[in-house]
Amino acid sequence: MSLLGEQILLRVYLQSADRAPRIPSYERIVAAARKGNLAGATVLRGILGAGYHGIIKHSNWSFVEHVPIIVEIVDSGEKIAEFVRGPLDEIMVGGMLTLERAAVMMYRQRSEDQPNTLRLAAALKPLSTVPHIEPGSHMKIKENGVLLRAFIGESDKFEHKPLYEAIVQKVRELGLAGATVLRGSEGFGANSVVHKAALLEMSSDLPVLIEIVDSEDKINLLLPHLEKMVREGMVTMEHVLVLIYRHDETPDTSPPV
Repeated sequence: MSLLGEQILLRVYLQSADRAPRIPSYERIVAAARKGNLAGATVLRGILGAGYHGIIKHSNWSFVEHVPIIVEIVDSGEKIAEFVRGPLDEIMVGGMLTLERAAVMMYRQRSEDQPNTLRLAAALKPLSTVPHIEPGSHMKIKENGVLLRAFIGESDKFEHKPLYEAIVQKVRELGLAGATVLRGSEGFGANSVVHKAALLEMSSDLPVLIEIVDSEDKINLLLPHLEKMVREGMVTMEHVLVLIYRHDETPDTSPPV
């Protein structure tokens, strides 16, 4: 099977211990994607996040790890829509999804020998390739969603506190849908200095990525604050379809792990 060409990127924003002490939603999603023969799934673990449930922050003093999680899946629009309407709708007890265009330029399996097909994808109208999703009873859809990414350094400060914490707090104050902070292991920016996390010596300025998702109007409320707060870094924005799930109070009857 080849995935070359126009596909869909699904992102699922969750918290790691959303079903504690039972199997967390992100593990169920990966298992369901594998069972449904989707092309693959990637789990990204954050260090700080904010959503309708409040602030999620990693702690070394908790028996249950509470951190933000992003699950990314790329496949055809038809298969992603089927997955969202079926297994994913049954799994989600809270959190947020985004759907956006994914122009796959390379998809190689071990035994395949494909010709060089890497090239820039054609410009398309935003969300024109995203499949139509009917809202469910506990799902809200925002068709004018925007995914904002801020690329900064872990040591960057704003008013004597880490910049990434200040941005997440501002997202919370403005009532945006959510933010997730991811820490990289190596990277460089405009000054070309490479920062890297070694086994015995952790860099104090590792790359940090903040992902913020909401409607275009809400994102526009944040932009003047980012203008003041981010002294060095990069901000990107792209159109996405946003699906928000609110917590289902129905008890989870699945067996504990």
